[in-house]
Amino acid sequence: MSSASDTVEKMDHPTVHKYDVDVGAQLIASDTVLTQQEAARLRAKIDWHIMPFMCSKSEITFMDKTTLGEAAVLGILCDADLSANQYNWLGTIFYLSYLVFQYPQNLALQHFPVGKWMSFNIFLWAVVLLCHAACKSFGALFAVRFLLGMCEGAITPGFMIMTSMFYTHAEQTRRVGYWFLMNGIAVIILGFVSYGLLYTHTPNFMPWQWLMVITGIITLITSVLFWFFFPDSPTTAWFLTDDERAAAVHRIKVNQSGVENKHFKTEQFLEAIRDPKTWVMAFFAGSANIVNSLTNQRQLIVAQFGFNGIQTTLLGCVDGVVEILAIWLGVTLASQVLIGRSYSGVLMYIPAILGAILVSALPFSNKVGLLFSYWISIFAIAPFPIFLGWVSSIISGHTKRITTNGIVLCAYAIGNAVSQFMWKAKYQPRNHVPWAVIAACNFAAGVALVILRFMLATENKKRENETYDDQYDNVYVTDDAGVKKRVDKTLLDLTDKQNRAFRYVL
Repeated sequence: MSSASDTVEKMDHPTVHKYDVDVGAQLIASDTVLTQQEAARLRAKIDWHIMPFMCSKSEITFMDKTTLGEAAVLGILCDADLSANQYNWLGTIFYLSYLVFQYPQNLALQHFPVGKWMSFNIFLWAVVLLCHAACKSFGALFAVRFLLGMCEGAITPGFMIMTSMFYTHAEQTRRVGYWFLMNGIAVIILGFVSYGLLYTHTPNFMPWQWLMVITGIITLITSVLFWFFFPDSPTTAWFLTDDERAAAVHRIKVNQSGVENKHFKTEQFLEAIRDPKTWVMAFFAGSANIVNSLTNQRQLIVAQFGFNGIQTTLLGCVDGVVEILAIWLGVTLASQVLIGRSYSGVLMYIPAILGAILVSALPFSNKVGLLFSYWISIFAIAPFPIFLGWVSSIISGHTKRITTNGIVLCAYAIGNAVSQFMWKAKYQPRNHVPWAVIAACNFAAGVALVILRFMLATENKKRENETYDDQYDNVYVTDDAGVKKRVDKTLLDLTDKQNRAFRYVL
């Protein structure tokens, strides 16, 4: 029983509204203890229940948005009477729509249950993808690609939020890498599906239309599974008991960033805008995704090396294998303490830049050399998933996090959108200009990673030399019954600037 003096002492401490603190504060007690064995068992249970969903959806998302690239060799150009410029616009409008709706989608992810909002967008995505099959003109395809970009805007930020909710900083890089490397699996599956469709002959229904129907149905089924089985947060996860939910929140206390807060905080929004590292990250996201224009162009590029349609389709499967190996190697290196996120990204850019130079420099008669150089250039894909896991580890405060995610992914969309127009007909078949731009942007992205690491390391050293700040050590919240309860500093929804105990992962 608390004494009267204890009560008075508590009354003197600062008190905040429950809406201001993290949702996990309602679950976890200050004296909660979690052994390493219990934490490992809980992580395994979380992995089994959410990683299959994130991996499968990442695969399906990439498969769906790259159907345009596969459709190029399945007859869409002739069937819809598309010029090279119109085809490029179909790739661009997807990312322009993604750009326009990115921040609204992030706000929705903060306001609504994350899993349910993602499920709703996946369902709309499936319907729009199925509608592709009915489109036989540039205008119709332009409209559905715009809607597709709008829906996709909820997926990557949703996964970033979920990863930060359930995993520690040390675990996040590998988890993001795991669901991102499923893009390579998608390329392989789509390659074999497209190969089979090349031999499909149905009256008034082209192979590219079958591709849209098949991928659309798979996505529709996925949306239903997501609605019923994908959790919204560790505080409400259906597969965890009440004690396990509290333990899941306690397990990520080491992050110093909590789970989530459903209320928009203007001061955190402004802090994100004013934070220099936000714009270094945005620059990286934009420059790093110039290479992603290969997503829609890769089949046309390989065909221009001198391979026929069937060869091009099958060789496209190797793209997926290379992407899987590159991302796996990248996140493995990033998880090594002595290397970290920044240096692992730079290491991945070295072969990628070499590959981009060789594609442009080798004789055009050496189609095998050009093909292998192109495959090496795919290593430039790896730094971005490493970076996505890093973003969640160096930003705290839920409104600041969703704002930073929005800015970073807007830059991602800009990079993807503008890069489509490099691939002009006048540069074909050598495409010297696009490959030169890709090599230069890869170099610039590598420099940005080094600058970001330097900024974070400098701030960490500064904080190590500071006097301990106990400003937030004894903050209380009043629950619905009017009882005051002390809130751990990690669950006060503080930003990384406010919480001087926060240390930036390198």
